[in-house]
Amino acid sequence: MSRRARLGWVLLHVGVTFLAFPQPWGEGSIDLGPVLAYGVPLTALLALRGLPVGRAALLGFVQGNLALAAVIHWFFVVTHYYGHAPLVLGVLAPLAGAAYGGLFQAAWAAVYAFLARRGAASIWILAAWWAALDHGRTFFLGGFPWGTLGYAQHGSPLLALAPWTGVFGLSFVTVLISLAAFAWLAPTRAQTFGVGGRRAGALALVVVLAVGLVARVVWPDPADDEEVQVAVLQGNIEQGVKWSPDWAERTLAIYTGLTRQAAERGAALVVWPETAVPGAPDADPELMERLVALAEETGVTLVIGAVGIDWVPGEEQPRIFDSAFILTDGVAPVRYDKTHLVPFGEYLPLRSLLGRFIRALATGSAGRDLTAGPGPQALAVPGPGAVSTAVGIPICYELLFPDLVRRFAAGGARVLLAITNDAWYGRTGAPYQFLEITALRAAETGLWVARAANTGVSAMIDGRGRVRDRTAIFETDLLVGAIPLRHPDRGMTFYVRYGNVFVWTCWAIVFGWLLRARRLSFEDPR
Repeated sequence: MSRRARLGWVLLHVGVTFLAFPQPWGEGSIDLGPVLAYGVPLTALLALRGLPVGRAALLGFVQGNLALAAVIHWFFVVTHYYGHAPLVLGVLAPLAGAAYGGLFQAAWAAVYAFLARRGAASIWILAAWWAALDHGRTFFLGGFPWGTLGYAQHGSPLLALAPWTGVFGLSFVTVLISLAAFAWLAPTRAQTFGVGGRRAGALALVVVLAVGLVARVVWPDPADDEEVQVAVLQGNIEQGVKWSPDWAERTLAIYTGLTRQAAERGAALVVWPETAVPGAPDADPELMERLVALAEETGVTLVIGAVGIDWVPGEEQPRIFDSAFILTDGVAPVRYDKTHLVPFGEYLPLRSLLGRFIRALATGSAGRDLTAGPGPQALAVPGPGAVSTAVGIPICYELLFPDLVRRFAAGGARVLLAITNDAWYGRTGAPYQFLEITALRAAETGLWVARAANTGVSAMIDGRGRVRDRTAIFETDLLVGAIPLRHPDRGMTFYVRYGNVFVWTCWAIVFGWLLRARRLSFEDPR
């Protein structure tokens, strides 16, 4: 293959990946993922033909880095516009962040090249390896799974796999269908790539169709007849003034007014976004009294994003948390502390080494590292304002991690109240991409999700990952709806009960296949 042709495939891969995830379009977004997602693995593969392992890994890194950088172009807004970094650093930020994803695509490319040279590049193994690497992006070096291929299928029939396999099953089937169709439609070319011919492609397509039909027929519906009227508020506080003392009263007035509107429309449970309160109720008794008085006045239970404070004996400064408070008149406040913090945003890794050169971008009013909470847990929502139930409150970045959100459901949560501050992203594709990520968490757990985002997109998402109602971004708004609760004694999805069984099986199969291929290469007398 000529260099020009190889470069063409790389550029096509970048473009297809960019358009496979939602992007802003007019007043809303355009989402071509259910169609273009299949082009992502195919264009990656077509750029790699004939390369030795080392060069394939290098090219895989380059195309993976450029493709993910296109998807996370909003890093520029976060670092330059709101983080006040120099322009050149803002431009480089997406490439730097995408280098993490590039490492995983390099690993996929290297394994493909290794197997192709031995005639063992099965489309099943390549699909399993892609899914396994998507899983690796959730935990390796803390994890950064934005742009996971399975999210591009959030609006397709493949979503029926999510309660069984998590998002990783969607990645697996996307790659499998893509390469199987290639093998079926272009069997001669597929064989030159070492991925089998028409028979292999046909078998894969038949199996996928059968499994997909079964998954849709047996799709679990864990909802109970019991419902609660939930409101999500969108205060639309611009990030540049969010922590300004001059805006503190105005911010509280906006959310107080929206809460009263929600109560008038029948809401029993009212959810404010992440750090909607520009302060720390734990350390400000007057602020806490005002919030509890609002709950008493309106007769609702409030779930409020704010700064949490803990004083620890022997420590000079308090520990600071990104927290959610549950407030009801006559009941002691309950607090959940965010478990998975944003690296370089809410804390600086290796601060003693890097602290002189890099400062955290999103420490808000804290000015220093936040502290991680002890772990996800379902919290009781007390009466009389809302139906007595258990809720999970994933906060912003936590929604990127399937196993973390799964643990809210496994711990007894009957509904998820997702709170986030997407003002950081500006008018980019990120708010819409984050919405699809949240929709996958709903489909995996079978739980309805009420999503409150400071500047949008706020939404009501059902237990099958379908967005039932949503707001426009950068508008002050609220949504109120009746949310079905999961039955307390039944209804856990397979994924909630057993976690990542599917993708760990992918890991095992791939490594077993690699050992077999390596042994055969040693035994080959040629």
